Amino acid sequence: METYGNDVWNYAFSICRNRDTADDITQDAFLKVYRNLTTFRGDAAVKTWLLTITRNTAYDYLRKAFWRKVTLVGFIQSGGTSQSAESEAVEQLYASDIWKKVLTLSPKYREILILHAHYHLTTKEMAAVLGISEGTVKSRLHHARLKALSLKEREALEHEPS
Repeated sequence: METYGNDVWNYAFSICRNRDTADDITQDAFLKVYRNLTTFRGDAAVKTWLLTITRNTAYDYLRKAFWRKVTLVGFIQSGGTSQSAESEAVEQLYASDIWKKVLTLSPKYREILILHAHYHLTTKEMAAVLGISEGTVKSRLHHARLKALSLKEREALEHEPS
C-alpha cells in the first residue's frame, strides 16, 4: 500500500471523478489484493495487477445507479522539486488544465491516456489492465491523442480575438 497507494487512488479517481468514491475504491481494491494475494501468478507486474483490480472495482462502483451523478474535479499530484514558487505554481496550473481536459474525454480515451502518460505503462501492460488487445491499445492511444489535441485547438480558436 505504501508503494502503490497513490497510484491506485489516482487511477480510481480518474475513473470515478469523486474523492470519496476513490477512497472507497482504493480501500476495496487493496482488500481484494490482500484476500487474493495467493492467486497472483506473476504473469504481470504487481503494479499492472493492482491497476487491473482497481479498474474492475471502480467500474463495479460505477455500475451502481446512484454513482452515475459524480462531479468533475481536477486532480494533480505535485512532486517535491526545488523550483521557484512562481514556476511551480505555473506548472501546477498548466498540469491541472491538461488533466481537466483529459478528464473531459470519454472513458475509453481518458483511461488510455492516464495509463500511458501518468503511469507509464507499456502497450502490453495497458492491454492487460484494460482486457483488450495491444493493437486496440495502440489505436485508442492514437485516437485519444488526436481528441486531446483537437480539444486544445478548439480552445485556442475560442480564445482568438475576432
